[in-house]
Amino acid sequence: MPIQLLPSALVDQIAAGEVVERPASIVKELVENSLDAGATRIDIDVESGGMALVRVLDDGRGIEPAELALAIQRHATSKIASLDDLAAVETLGFRGEALPSIGSVARLRIASRSAGAVAAFEVSVEGGAVAAPAPSAQPRGTLVEVRDLFYNVPARRKFLRAESTELNHILRLVERFVLARFEVAFRLRHGGRVLIDAPLATSVQAQRARIASIMGDGFTDACLPIDRASGPVRLWGWVGQPQAARSSSDQQFFYVNGRAVRDRLLANAARLGYRDVLYHGRQPAYLLYLELDPELVDVNAHPQKLELRFRDSRQIHDFVFRAVAGALAVSAGEAAPPTGLDAAPGDAPQSAFPAGPGYPQGEPSHAAGPTPGPGFTLSWGREPGALSGGVAEPGPAPAMVAPLEAAGSLGTALAQLHGVYILAQSERGLILVDAHAAHERVLYERLKREFGEAPASQTLLHPVVVELAAHETDALAGVGDEFARAGFEIDLLAPGRLAVRAVPALLAGGDVAALVREVVRDVLQDQGTHHLESAAHGLLGSLACRSAIHANRRLSIPEMNALLRQMEETERAGQCNHGRPTWTLLTLGQLDLLFLRGR
Repeated sequence: MPIQLLPSALVDQIAAGEVVERPASIVKELVENSLDAGATRIDIDVESGGMALVRVLDDGRGIEPAELALAIQRHATSKIASLDDLAAVETLGFRGEALPSIGSVARLRIASRSAGAVAAFEVSVEGGAVAAPAPSAQPRGTLVEVRDLFYNVPARRKFLRAESTELNHILRLVERFVLARFEVAFRLRHGGRVLIDAPLATSVQAQRARIASIMGDGFTDACLPIDRASGPVRLWGWVGQPQAARSSSDQQFFYVNGRAVRDRLLANAARLGYRDVLYHGRQPAYLLYLELDPELVDVNAHPQKLELRFRDSRQIHDFVFRAVAGALAVSAGEAAPPTGLDAAPGDAPQSAFPAGPGYPQGEPSHAAGPTPGPGFTLSWGREPGALSGGVAEPGPAPAMVAPLEAAGSLGTALAQLHGVYILAQSERGLILVDAHAAHERVLYERLKREFGEAPASQTLLHPVVVELAAHETDALAGVGDEFARAGFEIDLLAPGRLAVRAVPALLAGGDVAALVREVVRDVLQDQGTHHLESAAHGLLGSLACRSAIHANRRLSIPEMNALLRQMEETERAGQCNHGRPTWTLLTLGQLDLLFLRGR
């Protein structure tokens, strides 16, 4: 076949393969156009999962009648005009490909009335053929209808999934828009049934209600606020507490300059911020907004603009990681962990949102916990005169308990249960602490501080030779200073061959070769030297676990109170090194519910 120019209709259909993947792709492009047009209300109607109809109506600026025909031509846009505009683009769309691509694979109709215009006009496209603009009854704003997707490309239509699957993709997409723009009202309907109705959310209470409608009350009741800035970069939003982690990543929402993204660098940075407070295999929930100078990020790196390129990816990664880790670094008692009991009004865990009238105070649950059986034993601490046996003669106990006014946020110790749990009382109610897990976190944070401040280096009796690929040793050369500051001494013997001559003293008993290999592997994956910290901290965590108090060790009341005070002063003391919770709270209201008091 000789070389020839392709017909414009075929060019549009080829381009549609990148822009229009499924009905949700059409919703994305049209809603982004509405947002760029300054809309404050967007109504989305779909039928048959979007395969039969996608209709988007907004109250934005509209399109001038003279520009309607131009709007559906390839590479026609009002958002950029030069390379400088592309380098600092602030709008969601900018390529001018969406409308002509949609018009080439579906029946498209656009009706619009611009601000100040006396009448509206519409234009229709079918199979790439454009009809002349005609008068329309459209109010101010723009209406875009897309019918019979892929009617003229049956091979593409066969790849669409079931109606429920396509509708679910649209639902998840609109949820991301709802969480991105609180100043815009959204409504999604399918066949006349309202699936999402999100009114304007200009107040804190309204924003809380909108977030709860998508992420659940469990997130809004127990999340932690985050707002960190460094130069032209700011990260704000909310991060879920580790105890509320999930088995899937369906509640991880990240936005960059208002654009929903699924970027590996940002996801890795957020996950790293949770690295030693999550139980293995669990996924955190978060809603994060990254704001930075548009010139520092390239949004033209992915056909659907879901991935980004940062001018300094390592600094952005480090900033996000440190910000998330800092937000989670709360001491025990500062943020109450979620409980599995029904909460009475006013007894909700501390929330990142101010309490407002009519808002739920926690997720209902009917788990009342285990009932004490024959093996239930309770022992008072080993104080002079205190009994070391069972519950008999609890009389001396009150004298051993400090007044609540003098207690910290975790209260004062009362007793030890089964040699494992510490029972304490505070003004809020009853606090239970896993002694081993809590002590493990206290020791772990202390070891991390000592390691980070001035790690002592220990020279190995015999250097450890590490075999790597040649390109891996080249990658390690760029982070040699970080290894040196951490207490390592590493020499390059030959391409692909290293000699480790000294290691931090605390890590001398670990597998040095495996640690170096893991760090080099992560350096190649753009995760930087954070894995060096992570690997080192993993060994410190094992040391802390072995050194912490273990089950069946009898603690005195002063020992228990000392541990409570240390928890209150220790970052991330709400979880042990493995992500298990270290304490929980039963409020007075919850206890009243258990025993039906006040009814």
